Amino acid sequence: MKTLFFCPRWGQERVEWDTFLQKVKLAGYDGVEASLPYDEEEKSAILNGLKKHNLLFIAQHWETAEKDFDVHCTQYRKRLLNLASANPLFINTQTGKDYYSFEQNRQLIDMACTVSKETGVKILHETHRGKFSFAAHITSEYLAKIDDLRITLDISHWCNTAETFLHDQPEAVDLAISRTDHIHSRVGYPEGPQITDPRAPEWKEALDFHLQCWDKVVALKQKQNAELLTITSEFGAPPYLPLLPYTLQPVVSQWDVNVYMMELLKERYK
Repeated sequence: MKTLFFCPRWGQERVEWDTFLQKVKLAGYDGVEASLPYDEEEKSAILNGLKKHNLLFIAQHWETAEKDFDVHCTQYRKRLLNLASANPLFINTQTGKDYYSFEQNRQLIDMACTVSKETGVKILHETHRGKFSFAAHITSEYLAKIDDLRITLDISHWCNTAETFLHDQPEAVDLAISRTDHIHSRVGYPEGPQITDPRAPEWKEALDFHLQCWDKVVALKQKQNAELLTITSEFGAPPYLPLLPYTLQPVVSQWDVNVYMMELLKERYK
């Protein structure tokens, strides 16, 4: 099984795309995970840059935030179609709202399935606070009732939502792992979605829990003879990344932490 590693555009938005892509390539990533603008000229420039630097592309959707459900549906479909037009490896989407009903969120999931069939682009749904998949016990209901629902596992959000390392929800975690096709390797903890620095010894418990979950995903994919697993090292920019009071200086380099996570997992899963 081949494991490919992706760099998030998040946190690097002020860096010109070509400079960013050079940096990504030199760091040893296989590709980039990012959203795309609607403007065709801007979109083409990004996609041409990816080709120039021989980098793969995972399309990312996160922007749809409209409360009105009908408007939300329209915007969601439009964004998915825009991303699919770039023919990415797949689309990773943060879908729905935590306050939408099961039926409403399922309508959005079904819409994504329709877009996937229309375009031939696979669509995964990311586990994320504020979305339909904001908690382990809630997501397990969707997974149990929607057989073809596949996910991006970012379990850091669930640790924060549950305020535990999910020791009392092993069935929900195992079900999610069984339906995972992509990993976001951020490390969370019971009081937040992102630890300050995975290299620091005080965060060993948090890192070990996440590694155990990712190990299970990898082992299952190997058992299933899967051809590919993708991982995005997605420690985020502020406010995920804490800033020092008054000076507003970051306590650690987001870029360095993400490269560390990529290299750690590349060695672990080689």
